[in-house]
Amino acid sequence: MPVKSPTSRSLGERRSRHRARALLVTAALASGAVLGAGALAGTAAAAPSYTFTTLNNQADPTFNQLLGINLDGVIAGYFGSGAQGHPNKGYLLYPSYKTKDNYVNENFPGSVQTQVTGLNDLGVSVGFSSRQNNTNGVNENDGFYVVRGHAFHTVRFPTSNNSTPSVNQLLGVNDNYIAVGFYNDAAGNSHGYTYNINKHRFRAIKLPGKATSNTAAAINNRGDIAGFATVDKVTEAFLLRSNGHFKALKVPGATSTNAFGVNDQDEVVGAYTDNANKMHGFTWTPQHGFNTVDDPNGIGATTINGVNDFGELVGFYTDAAGNTDGMLATPAP
Repeated sequence: MPVKSPTSRSLGERRSRHRARALLVTAALASGAVLGAGALAGTAAAAPSYTFTTLNNQADPTFNQLLGINLDGVIAGYFGSGAQGHPNKGYLLYPSYKTKDNYVNENFPGSVQTQVTGLNDLGVSVGFSSRQNNTNGVNENDGFYVVRGHAFHTVRFPTSNNSTPSVNQLLGVNDNYIAVGFYNDAAGNSHGYTYNINKHRFRAIKLPGKATSNTAAAINNRGDIAGFATVDKVTEAFLLRSNGHFKALKVPGATSTNAFGVNDQDEVVGAYTDNANKMHGFTWTPQHGFNTVDDPNGIGATTINGVNDFGELVGFYTDAAGNTDGMLATPAP
């Protein structure tokens, strides 16, 4: 059954709530401490500033990753490192105005592990789950989408050339019910694809050039896709617009660049690795290029995974104790 779109009245109500929330965000920032992000060499404008907040599910405060954020400020993520006996467990984190129980578990029925990797503004979230939690950390997994927290559906790209164990993951979804993800083939190469939830149709993503693998990590409401690919054994990010225009994204001087999120303004977010093998978060816009975004509590390991149309960022960082902490970065007005 197709997923129903909201009525025009409910869309209007949502837009009103979003405008009100934007005013609240601005007012809160006016009284908060703002920490800056550093501009990369060769970028066209000064970097934006952010207020950083650590958000950890207390079911496991030692390992949290925040992977997506929508216009209502609802965040997709999970806790648990995935080591044996320490499985991934998915959740949605709601702002305090939404519910008193901020962290709501969202795990595929019967699974041992679940990651909630992305969500849209209309009650659909995506991710992947596994029935395994092996000692070596190698587990089969399947993609899924879930409608309003209770109707789960498995998604597997139709191919006979699967890796062993099989790997199928959904990583993002837009308000047109188009999800993106990837599967691994028998040689271990990744292949990005889109999945139309209402029509149950898959489409393989083909990139120009010599990419040996590609991963579709996020899609905005214009149909523009952000992700990363392996080209000449180097990982580089990309933005593939719905009109077919392809943009390779490589942070100057980085040894690898990965894109994990994109909003409707084509602001791309992700992480890059520098020559000292330190990982940094980044944002990229068509107007201003790259900016580095590092959580001030991180020790050279910040990743930005999601961005909404307010420019709010979510991700995670490694702290001085070696824990992985969920991170929200709110831009200054």
